Amino acid sequence: MNEGRIVFSQVVELLPRRAFENAVKRHGGQNHVRSFSCMDQLLCMIFAQITGRASLRDTVACLRAIGPRRYHCGIRGPVSRSTLADANEQRDHRIFMDTALAMIGAARLELPVNADLARLNANVYAIDSTTIDLCLKLFPWARFRRRKGGIKAHTMFDLLTEIPVFMRVSHAKTHDLWMLDQITPQPGAFYVMDRGYIDFARLYRLHAAAAFFVTRTRSDMDYRVLERRKIESGSGVRSDRLIRLRGPKSRTLYPDTLRLVGYLDPEKQKRLRFMTNNLTLDAPTIALLYHKRWRIELFFKWIKQHLHIKAFFGTTPNAVKSQLWIAVIAYVLTVKLKHRYQLPQDLNKVLRILSVTILEKTPIYQLFSEVHPMNADNETRNQLMLFDI
Repeated sequence: MNEGRIVFSQVVELLPRRAFENAVKRHGGQNHVRSFSCMDQLLCMIFAQITGRASLRDTVACLRAIGPRRYHCGIRGPVSRSTLADANEQRDHRIFMDTALAMIGAARLELPVNADLARLNANVYAIDSTTIDLCLKLFPWARFRRRKGGIKAHTMFDLLTEIPVFMRVSHAKTHDLWMLDQITPQPGAFYVMDRGYIDFARLYRLHAAAAFFVTRTRSDMDYRVLERRKIESGSGVRSDRLIRLRGPKSRTLYPDTLRLVGYLDPEKQKRLRFMTNNLTLDAPTIALLYHKRWRIELFFKWIKQHLHIKAFFGTTPNAVKSQLWIAVIAYVLTVKLKHRYQLPQDLNKVLRILSVTILEKTPIYQLFSEVHPMNADNETRNQLMLFDI
């Protein structure tokens, strides 16, 4: 089926073309466009993300160097630095946001669910943010400190399928609590956060919407114990209590019952206390939910190390948001590719192999086969190349 098609073409085949076309029409992406379409822009930026291009100039130079093979990549319009820069700065970033959200919605139905959390029969999200430093001279609108600029990417991460489902970009000075005002709570869903998100008015809003939250507590929290529950030995749980807040302000903002679970981390021998409004789950599962929150930290680390989100190809807020959402698209493409072809390699190796074979005319399943020269050890690779396999 993929004979004669280059690898890049096979990868971008996973893009939701219909959703992308609808987003372009909805946000007027093709208005006054003569040759360089929104799809050309998206494909050029995905090419830059997968191949690890360092700048706009670097991206355009490589795309020009491949000559007629740009057509086989799906890029129909002429590529120039000014044209791509103008497209990033002027075309609405919501085109790529809507495309990414459509991809994520389809991927969540396709990707396997985390085995540890599948028994909950509920959506489980981690909420956190990461700060991206910017040069203040190039991004004066993003002033963070006296001599430093920055933005903050607030993210909601699906812990079942391990892909981001929601992201908002704000000024780096924006408090993390702002993110809780941007989401619509889903009844029955779990929201796992660190203690930077403790605000009892916002937590009670989640509780009133029949959603559950799990977070760590502050050491100065004032409360009274209503009930002490039995705990299982050997589970790491040290205490399980039902409480009511008794601070003059906190008990007004959150007038209902909360649950405190004390836990001893077996690896670091560190005592932790988790707070939740779920009164029915067993205590080890509450600790497991917070432990899974670390997946969003690994996601932030991965995209900063392997995708291009720390140096931007444009200096306007729209260009920055467009590049962030295209990075999310590239991440979801890599995850879907790994699942679709049941690739044994981890995401890092999948992206590395794609970056150096992106223009080869090789079926994906063969490219990532253990007998392919790219994946063999040195001795085997030499033998395979000798026999031209």
